[in-house]
Amino acid sequence: MEGHRERKKVRTRRALLKAAVRLFSERGYEQTTVAEIAAAADVAPRTFFAYFASKEDVLFLNAEDRGQVMLDVVAGRKPGEPLGDLLSRMFEALVRSLAEDDELDFALSPLRAKLMLNEPALRARGMTIMMEAQPMVAEALCEVYPELDPVSAGAAVGSFMGALAVAGLVAQQRGGSNEDVLAAGRRGIEIAVNGLSSLDGS
Repeated sequence: MEGHRERKKVRTRRALLKAAVRLFSERGYEQTTVAEIAAAADVAPRTFFAYFASKEDVLFLNAEDRGQVMLDVVAGRKPGEPLGDLLSRMFEALVRSLAEDDELDFALSPLRAKLMLNEPALRARGMTIMMEAQPMVAEALCEVYPELDPVSAGAAVGSFMGALAVAGLVAQQRGGSNEDVLAAGRRGIEIAVNGLSSLDGS
C-alpha cells in the first residue's frame, strides 16, 4: 500500500510539472495561474500546494539539492586532490544528480533560463539561490584546503558557477540539445579550472 501511495505521489508531481512546463511555454509565466496548472494536471489547486509552495518553486525544482551535491563533493575531497580536479568532479556529480532525477529538470532548464531573462521576480529568485549557495561552498573549500584564503575560495566558486552557468546558457540560446548544454558546461569548467591552477599551490 505504501508503495502504491508513493507511486501515485510521483505521478501527481510529474503531472503538475508537465502541465506547468507546457503552460509556461504556451501562455507565459505571468499569464499562467496555479489553478490552471492544477486543472491541466486534473487535480485540485490545494493539491498543487501539497507539492510546491509557490508557482516559482516549479521552476527552481531541487535547487537546494544541487547545493548539497556540491557540498558533499567538497566534504569528500580525496587526499591530495588538486582544487581543479575537485571542481571537475563537482560538475560531474551535478550531471549525475540530473540524470538520476526523474523530475523534468532538463525540460525545465531552457525554459527557466529564458524566463529568468524576462521575469524580474524569477531573476531575483535565481540570484538569491546562487548568492546563498556560493558562500557556503566557498567556506567548505576553505575547510578542506587550509591553504586557501576566503577570498580565493570565493573566486574559485564564482569562476566555477559562472563558467557553468554562462556556457550552458549560450548553448541553450543557440538551440543546443541537452547533450550540447552539458558539453558546453564541461568546456566552461575546463576553462575555469585552467585559470584556477595557480590556486593549487603547485
